[in-house]
Amino acid sequence: MDLSGSRELAAIASEAARSVGDLLRGAFRSRPAVQTKRDFHDPVTEHDKAAEERIREVLTRLCPGSVVEGEEDGVRGEGDLRWYVDPIDGTANFAAGLPFFCTSIGVAVDGAVVAGVIYDPVRDDEFTASLDGAFCNGEPIHSRGARADREAVLLSSYPTPRDLAAEGDAALRRFGRMVNAFASTRRPGSAALKLAHVAAGWSDVAYGTYVNPWDVAAGSLLVEQAGGVYIPLSGSVFTPGGYLACVGGFDLAGSVMAEVATVRSAS
Repeated sequence: MDLSGSRELAAIASEAARSVGDLLRGAFRSRPAVQTKRDFHDPVTEHDKAAEERIREVLTRLCPGSVVEGEEDGVRGEGDLRWYVDPIDGTANFAAGLPFFCTSIGVAVDGAVVAGVIYDPVRDDEFTASLDGAFCNGEPIHSRGARADREAVLLSSYPTPRDLAAEGDAALRRFGRMVNAFASTRRPGSAALKLAHVAAGWSDVAYGTYVNPWDVAAGSLLVEQAGGVYIPLSGSVFTPGGYLACVGGFDLAGSVMAEVATVRSAS
């Protein structure tokens, strides 16, 4: 994939993501009805489904002959390009009226992510990644920030209910070490948007467990192209599991997160 092709795919992802901006802004803080998927911690609304369908229509029209894998409706299509779509990453926030959610679209060719967009419809912030770099609203971004835990902001969804079920009190103790080590720890509730903030240098470290490719495909490339570090703790961005990301220059080896990375990589 050359730079021109990567930029073209990023532009297609941008058009698809922006196509649902008005829909999501219009539905935001309407307290939509919520259904659940895996359990009551895993919500979905009619707007997730409508947004994904619209995104699929745009991608199919602008890039025929590709595969679209979405969170809500699975895999459709055939071709060498594979799109990973999360229409609303942070559905619980969206449904409750908390302004921290986004649309995430990444595209892979030959097993590598080559372009992606993370769109925050509330702030109208568009984070774009291609092989040509990382941008926010058209301006280059650089993943720079704190160098050590005591100066850094950690964004983490850990421990989730699934972590607690799997690890019990060990998960709470591990989270306690994170809270004590970092200057600030926050649980904002959207893996993709957390990665975008690390890419922009607005936060320093992001960590999560039990994510899927549509959650992190775009964000992984965004962090890397901005000069940060992205580690798929499952071994691949395309394999469900955990992730760890940090700004460029962060002392990961000296961080409390080094233990997490080692434990997760070995598990």
